[in-house]
Amino acid sequence: MNDVKRMLSFDREDMTDLERELFLKDFKRIAEEYFEPESGFDLEITRSEEGFLVCVIFGARRIKNLRRIN
Repeated sequence: MNDVKRMLSFDREDMTDLERELFLKDFKRIAEEYFEPESGFDLEITRSEEGFLVCVIFGARRIKNLRRIN
């Protein structure tokens, strides 16, 4: 098993502050494609019977119009 798979296979209760920051930075970049964010992004992770419930919360002024390019 390579190092990346081994790191991803760990079952943990929480993410570090650095991991949260990196995830939200990546997520924000994608969310800005669809929304015009108004406020900061927040991440909530809750343990569930099946694993985790992950909730990203942020305010948005509008939902952007997407156009299909063919």
